[in-house]
Order: sequence, then structure tokens, then C-alpha cells
Amino acid sequence: MAESDPNQSVRVEPFDSAQDRPVETQRQPGLRQAQSERGLPVSRSLLDHAPGWRWALPLFLLLLALPLITPLIGGDFYLGLAARILIFALAATSLNLILGFGGMVSFGHAAFVGVGAYTAGILLQAGVHSVWLIWPAAMAVAALFALVIGAISLRTRGVYFIMITLAFAQMLYYLAVSAKAYGGDDGLSLAARGTLGAGLELANERIFYWTTLAWLALALLFVWRLLNARFGHALQAMRENEQRMEAVGFAVYGHRLMAFVIAGALAGLAGALLASLGGFVSPSTMQWSQSGLLMVMVILGGVGHLWGGVIGAVVFLLLEEVLSHYTIYWQFFLGAILLAVVLGAPNGLMSLFRRKGRV
Repeated sequence: MAESDPNQSVRVEPFDSAQDRPVETQRQPGLRQAQSERGLPVSRSLLDHAPGWRWALPLFLLLLALPLITPLIGGDFYLGLAARILIFALAATSLNLILGFGGMVSFGHAAFVGVGAYTAGILLQAGVHSVWLIWPAAMAVAALFALVIGAISLRTRGVYFIMITLAFAQMLYYLAVSAKAYGGDDGLSLAARGTLGAGLELANERIFYWTTLAWLALALLFVWRLLNARFGHALQAMRENEQRMEAVGFAVYGHRLMAFVIAGALAGLAGALLASLGGFVSPSTMQWSQSGLLMVMVILGGVGHLWGGVIGAVVFLLLEEVLSHYTIYWQFFLGAILLAVVLGAPNGLMSLFRRKGRV
């Protein structure tokens, strides 16, 4: 029997719980290095994710030009709506990191959005206007809360993990409601959005939109690189078989806690941007219903897809905006549409785009 070449890639069609489609794999870990040295096309791992440059770059350029188009169709309203969609896309992407790629169903993720929003609001109220201090502070405080909550929650599994993250989120919600110094149940009003420096003010709708777009692009690039790195591969493998990964020597708890903290930091950044967008911080940002909203966005776009959170946020918020203009019963029709999408595409809208590379 002829021996097979160990450096030869093969085409297989394994079942992937997140994507459920054919992907390229290899027979040994050193395959990609050998292919690169020989100048051959490099095969992707089962756990790699393609960024989809062919359509992502044109889309980014179109979004970049949006502020130049909106004065012709509706001015600042559509620009503000676009900025809101981008912020929720960032928050949904942070949730997708732990839900879709880590298998951690957190029902308290909105708490980190709220922590970031309150951190930004408190600093602005205290007279700090430089966003280069506000944004890192919002991310750091949200990451710290995620570290504490994750360190406790990740010692549980299944429904217990869901309930304990929900409990922590509700604790933070009631803490914000009882904080009368920062508005209590009435929330905290902000007098300004902050400054970027060099004469650039976030009060300018175009500058704020471009800044939000830049943060979302950087976050997606970071998540993409993270998922294709050894850490991301290990995190996804733990989602599939935690016991096996632990048996071969991986620190499951440590990897998951790190992912939880990173997701919390990104959610805190989204919260800081959301506070600046509306000029207001409300305790309702931390309610369990907001966590459910983010989860619906991720499920709608595609759990375990790199662009799942973005697509889900765009579709959900656009449907909400359009339907609310036609009927006061827009929630009913929105629910019916979401039900139809889930039944027609159980793995999310991104699963409809079956490509050779992973998106």
C-alpha cells in the first residue's frame, strides 16, 4: 500500500456545531508551517475564522462615507441611528466571544455595558473630558467587574452559570438604582460627550460616528486575531469538549476567565460610547432584558460566527426602527419575523452564506 504524504492536505466535511459546513483541515500540526516554507497555499485549521475581506473592506468604505451621504436623506437622525447600531454591534460581538466561541451562556452581559456607561458618566460629571482617560477607565472597571464575577461564576456550569450571571447583573442594577448621588432610578445626565484632542469634539455627530466605527473595526480585528491564535483555538476546543482539553493539560478555567474579562472590557467600551451617544446613563442598561436583547442579536446573526453579532445588531435594530414607525404593535411583528428567521436559519443569518472560508 502506498504511503500517504504527511504534508498533504485533505478535504473533509466534519460537523461543526457553530457553522455546520465543510471546512479545510490538515493531518498534522506542522502542515501549515511546511506549506508556508514551500510557498504552497496554507490550509486553515478547523478552528480558524476568515475575516471576509472581499466584502468587509467595501462595506467599511461605504460606512466610512455614510456621514457624507446622510445630509441628503435625513441629516443627523440617520447618523445617530447608525452610531447606535455600531455600538450595539460592538456589545453583541463581545458577548459572541464568550457565548459563540467559548460556550458560556451569560445572562448578565449587559451589566458590563452598564458599568462602562456609569464609569464614563461619573468621570464626565467629575470634570474629566478627555476620552483617552474615559475609555480606558471604562474598559478597566468593566474588566475588573468581569474578573470578579467570572472568577465566581465560572466555577459553575449549565443553568447554574446562567442564573449566577443573571443574579450578579441584577445586583449591579439595584446598586445603580440605590446610588442617589448618581441619579438613582432617574439615571445620570451628561453635559458633554468628551474630547478627542487636537480640536476634535465628540459633540460633532460625524466625528462621533467615525470614532465609533473605528472602535468597532478595531474590536473585530482584535477578536479575529484572537480566535485564530492558540488561545482562540483552545477556547473553541473547550466549548466542544472541556474534559478532553483539561486532560491534555490546558487550563480550562484560566482560558475561560480570560475570555470573560476580555468580553467584559469590550462591553464596557460599548457602554462608554452608548453613554456619550445619548448623553444619559440609565440603570435599565444593566437589566436582564438588555442581556437578553444582546443574546437575541447574537443568535439572529449567528452564534459562533465572527460577524454574527454585527449582522444581528444591524438586522434587529433596523427592523425595530422600521416597524415602530408603522404600528404600535411593532414588538409582535418583530417577534414573528425573528421566529421565521430562526426557523429558516437555525444557525443564524450568517449560516446562509456558505463559503469555502469561514466568516
